[in-house]
Amino acid sequence: MNPLPEWFRPVSEYILREGVPETLRMAAIAVVASLVIGVVLGTLMTIRFRPLQWLIRFYVEVWRGLPILVTVLFIFWLPAFDVGRHHVQLSAYQSAALALTLWGSAQVAEATRGAVQSIPKEQHEAAAALGFGWFGRQTFVILPQALRRMVPPLVGLLVNTIQNTTIAFAIGVNEVLQAGQRQFENVTSGLTGQPVAPSYAPFLIFGYVALLFFIICFPLTRLAAYLEKRLT
Repeated sequence: MNPLPEWFRPVSEYILREGVPETLRMAAIAVVASLVIGVVLGTLMTIRFRPLQWLIRFYVEVWRGLPILVTVLFIFWLPAFDVGRHHVQLSAYQSAALALTLWGSAQVAEATRGAVQSIPKEQHEAAAALGFGWFGRQTFVILPQALRRMVPPLVGLLVNTIQNTTIAFAIGVNEVLQAGQRQFENVTSGLTGQPVAPSYAPFLIFGYVALLFFIICFPLTRLAAYLEKRLT
C-alpha cells in the first residue's frame, strides 16, 4: 500500500522532470562562468597597478555586497538595449544566471587573490629565474598551485549556487522551488483533475522540495569537507 496520497505522484514527477534539471543547468552555467571570470579577475588583482586593483575591488565589493535577490531583480528589470543590429532583452532565466554569475565571480575573484598571494614568494622568483614572464609564471607555476588550494571553497561555491537558484523563484524561473509552488497552486485549486489536496499538502510538497535540495547538496558539502582535509 502506497502511504502517499494519489495526487502527490504527478506533483513529485513534475518537480523532478521540470524543476531539478532547470536548477542544475542554471547552477552549472553560473559556476563555470564564475570560475572563468573570477580566476582572471583574482589573478589580475595581484598585479601591482593601483587603478586596476581598485577597479576589480569595486566589482568584487559591489556584487559580493549586494543581496542576490536585489541583483536578480535589477538585471531582470533592465530595459532592452541594442548590441549592433541585435535588440537584446534578457529573459528571466538569463537574468537569474547572470546575477548568480556576478555574485559567484566576485567570490571566486577574492578566493583566487588570496590563493595566489599565499604561494611563497620563492615560487615566483624561481619561475622568473627559469625565464618565465608574468603570464607564464601565473599559467604554469602559480595558478596550478593556487587552484589546488581553492578546490574545497569552489565545491562550497557550487553548493551555495545550487541553493541560491531558489532566488530565481522571484522572477518566475521554473526551478525546483517554483515548480513546487506551481504544483501546490494546482493541487489546492483542483486543476490537476484530482480532488483538492488536504491542508497538509504544502508540508508534503515543500518538504519534498527540501529533501531534493538535501539529496543534491549534502554529498557536495561532505566532499568539500573531505577535500579541505586532504588538500590543505
